Amino acid sequence: MTWLWRISSSLALLSCCLHAATVSGRVQLEDSREPGVIKRRDYSSVVLWLVSTGNRAAPQSSHSAPAVMDQRNKTFVPHILAVEAGTVVRFPNSDPIFHNAFSNYEGRVFDLGLYPPGTSRHVAFDRPGIVRVFCNIHSAMSAVIVVVPSPWFAVTVRDGTFSIPNVPPGEYLLRVFHERATPATLQSLERRITLADGPFDLGLLRVSESGFLQIPHKNKYGGEYGPENENNNVYPAPHK
Repeated sequence: MTWLWRISSSLALLSCCLHAATVSGRVQLEDSREPGVIKRRDYSSVVLWLVSTGNRAAPQSSHSAPAVMDQRNKTFVPHILAVEAGTVVRFPNSDPIFHNAFSNYEGRVFDLGLYPPGTSRHVAFDRPGIVRVFCNIHSAMSAVIVVVPSPWFAVTVRDGTFSIPNVPPGEYLLRVFHERATPATLQSLERRITLADGPFDLGLLRVSESGFLQIPHKNKYGGEYGPENENNNVYPAPHK
């Protein structure tokens, strides 16, 4: 019976891909104070996803390939990562110093502890939410993992364009996340769309950064960060 189930599942997946839409568009960031946006018109790292509002359930994903958020040059790479709920994210340490990735926000609370160069730890993100990630040693390190409830999502590239392929026909709610937009702005960008076979162009979406305030974060204990010193005997560089 197993092989019959696999054949039926493969045929269903093929039918879905043959009768599916590609949702595309372009995002433009406005009212920004970021040099990258003002000078280079960098409109990357905006996350968009679709949630079915009809009777269609999102296909079950196997999540066979973990996502990766690297740590190198005392930076999380990528800074914005979008994954489907249920995905495992690996956090390799590619720096010659120790790191301690953590999040104490309700999207997904975790603490990977202090771990050395050349090693990796991982976290399973099993429910949708916005997860803000920091390093307990280096206060300047920050990132966001956007955990979405469906496989239909995309992250804008530098020119602001995006494409969400293989979306079955039906009714959907479009949702948007941008790190420097207020909740009210993001809610105003939501829209309901009806998809048939073929391409669907959302056109230009203007995302304002007006009203955004950068709030300093605390360390994993809720306190202030102390001085950083990678050359002492607590966070040593590896021997060569």
